[in-house]
Amino acid sequence: MEPVPVAATLTCVRSLLPIALAAVTVVPAGCTTGTPATSAPPSAPATVSTACASPIDTGPLPEWARAGFSGDSSMPHTMGERGEIVAALFGHPLAASRSDGVSNKILWVSKVAYPPGDLVIEAKLDGTSITETRRVTGGPGPSIIDLPRSGCWRLTLTWPEHTDTMGLVYR
Repeated sequence: MEPVPVAATLTCVRSLLPIALAAVTVVPAGCTTGTPATSAPPSAPATVSTACASPIDTGPLPEWARAGFSGDSSMPHTMGERGEIVAALFGHPLAASRSDGVSNKILWVSKVAYPPGDLVIEAKLDGTSITETRRVTGGPGPSIIDLPRSGCWRLTLTWPEHTDTMGLVYR
């Protein structure tokens, strides 16, 4: 393999820089940007965070959440604030209105076993009094979670003997 000239590499990096900066600075309506505590090394998976929303990690799912996955389990996901549940976001980015044919599919994975019962999601649109309730029959598992408006939604997730919270942005 021939080495790539430094000038060609710099030109490529310069041409991608505005795109990368635009992707980092876009903030969905209803949320403000958060301040990261530390800088991740360049090889670390990207994490997106806002003041309301829980950070979205694009690296591998936690080991305990990988049942049913084979090979690389890297995908957009977020952990509940108590660490009791993971939301694997197959429909990332989530959207209040979709015309792209993709659904707002979320796979909910509980960290520990639980007695039979449903997952109840109480969602509140940040900065408003708008609330919505969704139910995933049988507890954490696959779901389509559509919410009616764009913005950052604070979710309280309750399933038998467990409760956790997280924020999800719908564009």
